[in-house]
Amino acid sequence: MAKRELRQLTVSSTIRLTTNMQRVVLSGPSLAGFPVNCASGYIKLLFMPDGVPVADVATLEGLNGGKPVMRTYTIRAFNAEHLEMTVDFVLHGCDGHSGPASRWARNCQSGDTICIAGPGDIKLVNPDGEWFFLAGDMTALPAISCNLEQLPADATGVAIIELLANSDRQQLVAPEGIEVIWVTGRDDFLSAVRNQPWPGGNVSAWCACEFSAMREIRQLLKVERAVPRERLYISSYWKQGISEEEHKVIKGQDAAKEDA
Repeated sequence: MAKRELRQLTVSSTIRLTTNMQRVVLSGPSLAGFPVNCASGYIKLLFMPDGVPVADVATLEGLNGGKPVMRTYTIRAFNAEHLEMTVDFVLHGCDGHSGPASRWARNCQSGDTICIAGPGDIKLVNPDGEWFFLAGDMTALPAISCNLEQLPADATGVAIIELLANSDRQQLVAPEGIEVIWVTGRDDFLSAVRNQPWPGGNVSAWCACEFSAMREIRQLLKVERAVPRERLYISSYWKQGISEEEHKVIKGQDAAKEDA
């Protein structure tokens, strides 16, 4: 994200979409001029070191030169006419060990404010494929949803989505030729990805999930399936047991090894 323009937004509404996903709609005049076609791009939500949301730009002065804690989330939808941004949150850590963004999404109410930075880059599946392969866990579900909505109407392929519970299934908008496969649990997810029949011709692939799962799928897609670089997007959105800051370091090290 080249430039981090801070925007103060207000919670317009919040609703539990499924057992483990909360939808929050944010609004505010600071969204005027926000890029219209930003769905599937990302924003950074700002928190104080103690996990309290940065409610306004003035709050940052309390850091005395320090940096806020930032958490990255996909823009699920943006309504430029009403200046509303929709963000879906996976509710990790119901045992009390959730991160600041998940805690905030679970407890926020209409009228609450929070500052964001962004937007960041949009990474959609390459539209030039003859067949499309999408895969991810619930952290990637908003981005997968955006991908499916923007595919050509005659697109064919498959989307494999790992859920935390069967009750987390959502009604998705997708071309008729895209098969959506819901699985619960990491082992079933990886098995479904590996056992997916692979067609001939040009395949465009898009995958985002937990770091260790990403590495296994990357090996499959890059080496065994030989998907060319220009038609492959694969990323880890998180790593089990560590913070986003720690994951960012490990992710950078891993990328450097891949490019070496």
